[in-house]
Amino acid sequence: IIPARYASTRFPGKPLALIAGKPMIQWVFQRASEVFEHTYVATDDIRIADAVKKFGGKVVMTSESHQSGTDRCSEALDKIQESTSIKFDVVVNIQGDEPFIQAQQLQKVAGCFSDDSVQIATLVKTFGPNEDIFNPNSPKVIINSKSEAIYFSRNAIPFVRGKEKEDWKYFRKYFKHIGLYAYRASVLKEITLLPQSSLEIAESLEQLRWIENGYRIKVVETNLETLAVDTPDDLERVKEYGNSVLNEREKD
Repeated sequence: IIPARYASTRFPGKPLALIAGKPMIQWVFQRASEVFEHTYVATDDIRIADAVKKFGGKVVMTSESHQSGTDRCSEALDKIQESTSIKFDVVVNIQGDEPFIQAQQLQKVAGCFSDDSVQIATLVKTFGPNEDIFNPNSPKVIINSKSEAIYFSRNAIPFVRGKEKEDWKYFRKYFKHIGLYAYRASVLKEITLLPQSSLEIAESLEQLRWIENGYRIKVVETNLETLAVDTPDDLERVKEYGNSVLNEREKD
């Protein structure tokens, strides 16, 4: 399920922004459809719904009141199961602003659920040498020895004592969170019933609600590059990189 809304604070209309002649949501849908037989866009906006139908995608209309993509996925799951009479075990939530998401990354996250103990899974990548670990639009995550998330933050974590901030990433790995989640369907229903938590509100990161309530988030690492579009500036950066890369993938 690809949750997509038009009224983004930082970038209104983002899912319909054109990259290499196609709306961004179409690139994401095509990537997801390469891996998953049942792929849907979940939106509250008729403009996005019309765009998805135009390129032949499946769309589910959802409420305007959702506070997060996870909440939107939960409503969409109910509607999809009702209309298809299929009961799904695992739901993958793919952000509509990740046009560079790749099949291997989706397969890696979905593959976590071969372990019956996994409740939620997500994807991370090591920050590169030229990437800014202090960018608040790029959440960081620290991970335990079982490859589970301990904490997510918009700040650079962990703090490296006794070293200059600009040198921190030379002394340890920093992991960038990529906006991709998968949940057992039963867990998805549970976490959307939880009230917002204090850490979630402080950082504006919904996954902290789950951690605060004792849910475990399995983390898998990718070395494949991905560029999320959070702002109009990001879009320009993505266009430079993407016009060639996305069209090359299309040829493949």
